[in-house]
Amino acid sequence: MQYRTVGDGEHAVEVSTLCLGTMFFGTRTDEETTFAILDRFVEAGGTFLDTANNYNAWVGGHGRDSEDLIGRWLADRGVRDHVRIATKLGAAKKDPALPLSNTPPTNFQGLSGEVVDREARESLRHLGVERIDVLYGHVDDRETPLAETVAAFGKLQAEGIVGLTGISNAALWRVVEAREEARRQGVAPYSLVQQNLTYAYPAPDPGRHGWASPELLDYARSTGAPGRPSLAVVAYSPLLQGAYVRPDKPLFAGFDHPTTHARVRALREVAAELGATPHQVVLAWLLGGEVPVIPVVGASSVEQLDELLGAVDLELPAELRARLDAV
Repeated sequence: MQYRTVGDGEHAVEVSTLCLGTMFFGTRTDEETTFAILDRFVEAGGTFLDTANNYNAWVGGHGRDSEDLIGRWLADRGVRDHVRIATKLGAAKKDPALPLSNTPPTNFQGLSGEVVDREARESLRHLGVERIDVLYGHVDDRETPLAETVAAFGKLQAEGIVGLTGISNAALWRVVEAREEARRQGVAPYSLVQQNLTYAYPAPDPGRHGWASPELLDYARSTGAPGRPSLAVVAYSPLLQGAYVRPDKPLFAGFDHPTTHARVRALREVAAELGATPHQVVLAWLLGGEVPVIPVVGASSVEQLDELLGAVDLELPAELRARLDAV
């Protein structure tokens, strides 16, 4: 396993360069299998876990199923000091009886000061920990003043129950403005931004705010210098939920276009030349880019996880990376 530092100064933490996503742990992935996956990840040197307060509600759970399961695993294995836990808040339903919507009329919890404080403390309880290493706003909330959201995250950091803060599914200008607002308030800014990023890329869409655009990556590259607190980019769904290797998996909305199909062909050719899998090549491409990102990988079995772990030490020769980039 390889590692990198996220955050700055007293808030800095070291995490593994692969983050294990736990979205369906406790629902689609049963407890025995989940424990085996978590055990294998830690055995391989993995230290970074990612969850949320609402994931499992999408597949018949109550929402915090994966937080609960991680909490039981931590208590049983006694490994709290060896892992860094990230969770998210703000995207659960505000009214459970209505459909989830983050567009008007909205029905999501949002990022008000009251929600941030309440849901963070609930996550502490469900995880069975005294500190959340990384707390993300799961979606942007333009109905709440940005200053209120930033202050709420800053308060949790000041209390010591949150280490680093971050945001997901937000436009670049909102990320920049939130970090500037933190500077004005004298609190630590967002240290991570979690967006969708993979080898394929979606068709241009001005309304797509969950994509790690080249502009976001360029902004992240400019940070980590004096006066510019560092910002790490975390990539969710880097493997398009298996669509690179499974014909039965449809491409995400916006990804089904000729360039994606050409990139998939190139990806498979490069993987065959390297004796690797397409998934391993995608992850190596992300890890070794000009702006390295932290991929969040999901696995429903130990065998799947072992395949993904193989990407950590896979180096793409310059000529093969250039061929992938040129498509």
